[in-house]
Amino acid sequence: MKTSFVFSGSGGQGIMSAGITLAQAAIEMGKHATYLPEYGPEQRGGSAKCTVVISDEPIVSPLPKNCDNLIVMNEQAYAKFYEDVKAGGLLLANSCRVKNADERDDVKKILAPVDDIALELGNPKTANIVLIGILIGATGIVDKETFRQSLEEKFKDKKPGVLEMNLQALEKGIALGAE
Repeated sequence: MKTSFVFSGSGGQGIMSAGITLAQAAIEMGKHATYLPEYGPEQRGGSAKCTVVISDEPIVSPLPKNCDNLIVMNEQAYAKFYEDVKAGGLLLANSCRVKNADERDDVKKILAPVDDIALELGNPKTANIVLIGILIGATGIVDKETFRQSLEEKFKDKKPGVLEMNLQALEKGIALGAE
């Protein structure tokens, strides 16, 4: 089985971090994965996009024509990429910033207030982890424990509390995605 993901938003929203951590977790599970980042010219606040492909078989091309799953953090990303989701695919959007997610009725939609959830957890920078938790809970694309281990590896050298906050964001997202 091969599944493609496009993560998009603005620089600083953790788009690249979410994508590469998902790809790494898939590899840890013994799957094949590619990660292809695309940056706008700005360092923060510009456009950010990455494509992740996960497969049981070797991957020939890291760029699918259309994606199976679109994960967007803001309205600009949604407007730019909503047509790229295959019919029957998944649109996962941050409903705090995406207000017009009704153009497509041929895709499954999960609209979640991830900015608000991240604030409730104590750090707005965890919104991307809430979003990827929702993705994992809804699709099961990677094992929850494997992704958790990827987060532990990623945040092991950060300040105390950063890992725990991100793990809480992941758990909250997984629970929402499973609903």
